[in-house]
Amino acid sequence: MQWTLVIPLKPLARAKSRLSDTASDGVRPGLALAFAQDTVAAALACPAVRDVAVVTDDALAARELAALGARIVPDEPADGLNAALAHGAAAVRSLRPETPLAALNADLPALRPLELARVLDSATEFPRAFLADAAGIGTTLLTAGEGQELRPAFGPHSRRHHRSSGAAELLLTDVDSVRQDVDTGEDLRAALTLGVGRHTKAVVSAMDQAPATDRPRPAPSQPLP
Repeated sequence: MQWTLVIPLKPLARAKSRLSDTASDGVRPGLALAFAQDTVAAALACPAVRDVAVVTDDALAARELAALGARIVPDEPADGLNAALAHGAAAVRSLRPETPLAALNADLPALRPLELARVLDSATEFPRAFLADAAGIGTTLLTAGEGQELRPAFGPHSRRHHRSSGAAELLLTDVDSVRQDVDTGEDLRAALTLGVGRHTKAVVSAMDQAPATDRPRPAPSQPLP
């Protein structure tokens, strides 16, 4: 089975505000774009992925992600993450009504194609399924098989909400790259330890060479690699 992935991305200027402990206001939009670029590139390299639809109204992100091979779906609802995902799923299904769908976070810079394939292959056993994030509270991936509604419930405590909605939790090991989304400086350090893609690596490298106000500011006990 091959999947269509739906990836939502808010305007870059408003993205990743929780990274303020690590990067300045001027740097965070570039980081958010790099995370999305590495996520999309890895997803498109996954053998279980047919194509990727990115739901965004950010012109720069749309241009850069389309250049990688993603289909861009304008965020017509403009009403948050779950509305964007529902809209993206409907746009995909309007062309291919029975295609299996997977909603994927846009902030998985360490994503590895073969680990994503393992998760998607496991999801084929269930009508709907999800993978919890590294913190064990949120969700990084939600799937809906042929003819199934996605019914996204991302946000605070989405692991609990997706489980309550009837989606099966995928209890997989050794898929850390699919779990490690990045919201905070600690998350970024964890992703760097796993090994991030070239776009994120380039931005972080530039941060290291930038004036002190734009550099990563890790906690003393958790330095950046």
